[in-house]
Amino acid sequence: MSVTRADNDYRFTHPTTAMVLRDMRIPRTDPGPGDLIPDFSVTTTDGTDIDNASLRRDGRPTLIVFGSMTCPVTESAGDGLRELHTRYGDRVRFVLINVREAHPGASTPQPQTERQKAEHASLLKQHHRLPFEVATDDLDGTLHRAFGPRPSSAYMVTPSGEITFRAHWSNVTPAIEEAVAAAAAGRRPPRTEVNQTVQAMARMTGYAGSQQPAGVPSSTHGRRHRRSA
Repeated sequence: MSVTRADNDYRFTHPTTAMVLRDMRIPRTDPGPGDLIPDFSVTTTDGTDIDNASLRRDGRPTLIVFGSMTCPVTESAGDGLRELHTRYGDRVRFVLINVREAHPGASTPQPQTERQKAEHASLLKQHHRLPFEVATDDLDGTLHRAFGPRPSSAYMVTPSGEITFRAHWSNVTPAIEEAVAAAAAGRRPPRTEVNQTVQAMARMTGYAGSQQPAGVPSSTHGRRHRRSA
């Protein structure tokens, strides 16, 4: 998929209804099961670079998850991802890619610099107490848009970069575990794709608007404000 520099629409101040509705479907042109992931390079919160070559060197299948601090799907996925890592992290690599804020507000605005976005990634890792790698996409979301800029999807990927499983939403933990367990055992996932939008929306109920970071550094966005509803 060809990706050009993002325009201002990617780093929105507030999502529109059209954007939310667009997130409810996956275009046929987006990478899916059987496709190779795009070439990429991202940096983790501890400064380690992750790219296609590093996935090959690691040798384990990788669960790639996209998310952000203000995404209620990501918020409701945190506990499940930690539990999956506890069970399978020795055999499956886990990487969460911090992307644009899904619902930016006063206390967590949309990052306007690479540094701000990296700080949001650190806050996301701390907030969910994630014991695995959290990396930052670039400011214009090059990797995110290459996969399809939905707020929080998950992908099971082989060391060679083939997508073997795609979940539209990262909080459908039982379906994701089915794929992770198969990959950990050296098998292909029994299902290559799940949508489960109804289950995902039900699971995130009660999380929308509850994402309250420990504190956005003053050097990032100025003084803190109460997050708007």
